[in-house]
Amino acid sequence: MRARRAAVRAASALVATFALTAGLSGFAGPATAASGTAPSPAATATGPVTHEENDRVPEGSVWTQHYFPSADDSGTELHADVLLPDSLPKGKKVPVILSIGPYFAHSGQTGPEGFTHAGPSARFQDFIEGADLFDNGYAFVMVDLRGFGGSTGCLDWGGPGEQADVKAAVAWAAKQPWSTGAVGMYGKSYDAVTGLIGNNLDQRALKAVVAQEPVWDMYQYIYSNGVPRPNVTGTAGAYNSIATMEPMADDDPHYQANARYEDTHPECLTENSAGYRIADQRDEHWTSRDLAKLAKGSDTPLFVTQGFIENNTKPEEMEEYLDNHHGVERGWLGQWDHVRGGDRVGDGRLAMGREGWYAETLSFYDQYLKGIKPSVRYPAYAVEDSTGAWRAQRTWPVVERSVGLPLGGGSYVDDGGASARAALTASGTPAPKRAQPSGTWDMENAPATEQAPPEGLAEAQLKSLRAGDTTSSFFVWSRPVKRDVRVTGTPRISLKAKGEGNIMLKLYDVAPDGSAVMFDEQVSLVESGRLSVDLKSTDWTLTAGHVLAVEIGSIQTGSWRDTPSGEIIQVSGARLELALDDPADDIATQGDRSPFLDTYLSQYTVRLPAGPPSFSVVPGGRL
Repeated sequence: MRARRAAVRAASALVATFALTAGLSGFAGPATAASGTAPSPAATATGPVTHEENDRVPEGSVWTQHYFPSADDSGTELHADVLLPDSLPKGKKVPVILSIGPYFAHSGQTGPEGFTHAGPSARFQDFIEGADLFDNGYAFVMVDLRGFGGSTGCLDWGGPGEQADVKAAVAWAAKQPWSTGAVGMYGKSYDAVTGLIGNNLDQRALKAVVAQEPVWDMYQYIYSNGVPRPNVTGTAGAYNSIATMEPMADDDPHYQANARYEDTHPECLTENSAGYRIADQRDEHWTSRDLAKLAKGSDTPLFVTQGFIENNTKPEEMEEYLDNHHGVERGWLGQWDHVRGGDRVGDGRLAMGREGWYAETLSFYDQYLKGIKPSVRYPAYAVEDSTGAWRAQRTWPVVERSVGLPLGGGSYVDDGGASARAALTASGTPAPKRAQPSGTWDMENAPATEQAPPEGLAEAQLKSLRAGDTTSSFFVWSRPVKRDVRVTGTPRISLKAKGEGNIMLKLYDVAPDGSAVMFDEQVSLVESGRLSVDLKSTDWTLTAGHVLAVEIGSIQTGSWRDTPSGEIIQVSGARLELALDDPADDIATQGDRSPFLDTYLSQYTVRLPAGPPSFSVVPGGRL
């Protein structure tokens, strides 16, 4: 067992290359207490610890630890770190903010962080301080999912086991003697996924969910319509590494025994890795993790954030989830990467560009956990579009017209972009080989941007097409739009294919000067017959005079581990379905341009002069 754990630690160093990109400290080896210093006490259920006794306990709170069973009769035991207001009178009850995930281990979030003594995770210290949580009369509870931190059991990435953990945690938090019985959930990324799971379970005690940058369907994080993503193996490795982190030397014996569960159950890691290798979206492994579909009829008040252009937890099946959710909704949606509502970039600007995250979140919880009427009238949805402008609206998406646009057909070689790169080289610009992405990131951390396409690639390919060559893709062009029009919701492309291999679908916003921004994309396996593919959800404004270009072809760029078939794929009867909105109707709301938007524009702007038009984005010219 010592040899196996040493191997896991060695692998974790590789995982850290990608997983630890959000400012967490690097792997520091086995967690130990500092020698020669007085130990800081670790809490128990009956032995509360304050900040004055242990500096890892947030100021204004008292820390205790608890253990309780999961809800699936599997024998899994869950661990909870509980933080109560230190001024809470005996017998007084408070509502509970609950966060459930894999990142609450005492030694660190995604790897050991060099702590000298045990203590509760500081993962959401920004929220605790920003919302002044304890002075405002809330408890904060962090529960380790099975297989992580102080919980036993085999990790079960978003599956039935973790769903049972969420159910048990909500019920446990509601029944504690210090709890009013009203529970809200809070999280970002993985612990936002557990918030969506909580909503789907429809427990009476759960009164509100705040979910920042979640995954809406677990399959979509690993595969795109059968095509594996670069993290198909790396994500499994990342979570196996997190699950096998050593506890702190001064953690209590109960916690230490639970944290080493994998030592005597090595099958947990093997089984976790095996699940990611299932490519069939219809397999029960994935249908049981399709959170968007499982949300049907749910009604817990829900506050979400989503970056339309982020490269980690992408807006895939977001619209389906929100359509299936029938309760109160609040949202911040815009042009950012994998960040929290209150995060700031290096120069101090807000990463999402909008002020007031903590105040609005606290107001949301006050309303649904305490019954306090908000003193500020917040918009149901605050949305930043591709121009950096913010608007308020009652729902998302707002659709003024749905259109089905004929794209016709064409042919391409499924060669992974080899012919496109050959065309670029022939034009006098040596084209680098397409880099095979190496992804070992988890849901919390991933590369902020993907590798940029070689400069001139699209334009060189366009010249080959005009010369009559069949190359890695083909393009279809709209007529210039006569007035500003917004593409919103989830675009869909359907077509008939002849041949087998891969297909990549891209949408470009093409300016009159020939500069073009790729603003939406998706890939799929393809075989002869009809195919329909949902792209990512988007909110992108085409300004007057701009052209919408559609590229259909082999997977040439982006983060996928595709295997080109080498076949010529013939496409016919292609059709693009769009939801359109009129920016002239926007109601402005507070917010600045999110800093990441300019990073994205720099990364994804290419030279692509418009070709002969074959369709109109707004048939008839009226929205």
